Amino acid sequence: MDYWLFLEWFLKAIFLVLFLTIGFAYLTWFERRVLARFQVRIGPNRAGWQGLLQPIADAVKLIFKEELTPTAASKAIFVIAPLITVLPALIITAVIPWGEKVTLFGRTISMGLASDVNIGVLYIIAVTSISVYGITLAGWASNNKYALLGGLRSTAQMISYELALGLAMIGPVMVAGSLQITAIVNAQQPVWFIVLQPLAFGIYFVASIAEINRAPFDMPEAEQELTAGYHTEYSGMKFAVFFMAEYIKMICIAMIGTSLFLGGFHLPFIATPGLWGPVVFFGKVIVWLFVLVWIRATLPRIRYDRLMALGWKVLFPLAVFNVLITSVVLVFLEGS
Repeated sequence: MDYWLFLEWFLKAIFLVLFLTIGFAYLTWFERRVLARFQVRIGPNRAGWQGLLQPIADAVKLIFKEELTPTAASKAIFVIAPLITVLPALIITAVIPWGEKVTLFGRTISMGLASDVNIGVLYIIAVTSISVYGITLAGWASNNKYALLGGLRSTAQMISYELALGLAMIGPVMVAGSLQITAIVNAQQPVWFIVLQPLAFGIYFVASIAEINRAPFDMPEAEQELTAGYHTEYSGMKFAVFFMAEYIKMICIAMIGTSLFLGGFHLPFIATPGLWGPVVFFGKVIVWLFVLVWIRATLPRIRYDRLMALGWKVLFPLAVFNVLITSVVLVFLEGS
């Protein structure tokens, strides 16, 4: 038995969980500071230098906040629902490579928890579907009409946009000829797939925003209509877990999109040194996250009927069209 291999997996798993949880905390700080700049405000700047301790202050506040459970709620499901929502977000990036394989202490180590899995894209599509259950169960278990309507609204939105999102991810798979994320990343040398698959990238970008319920597609929350949506009855750390899931999903879609369309840890026409790969990769992820915050600061929430129409009448047909056109082009190039 290779104990070093298990140690490597264990350390990678610890790093991935810590990166996502700490990244979630400071993504909230990043978003608040960027939004403040867009809105000509200061933003958090009291807790620590430039407000860098504000996420820790928020965490302490939520930990000591009173947790309430409705008397008529289905208590077991009410407690489990936040976990069902956040766990897929924590494990989905296991197949995302951060860089090339490097040799440390005489051992070849891949930059990623399980980045050499040959069905990486299929794994991502499967895991993303699980979080829908957590949100639906949260709304149902609360025994609150507002929460139930918010859960149903969120379920309809996420399922609708999953179709376009999954088909958009098929484009890079077809061009690269592999479901393995590492193979897709390496196939983008020297031309990124955002150039070869611009329609798929646009569909992925829009559908992924709707999938994680971010503005302008944050209809499941819709405070003016449904109080606070599916998490109306949640408080304290249970609410914090839902909050954490949303921001971790932001990081996840940025990591997946970077790998599928932006060359992953590669730079175009430049050989990226092994240990610089993670720097390049996470630099692209930060730019992606900045654009997500920029969109929130710019666009208003759209109407729900238009949200569903965009998913079914625009994005889904375009995604099918992209798959068909890509198939025809690949067959033509193969035959010529």
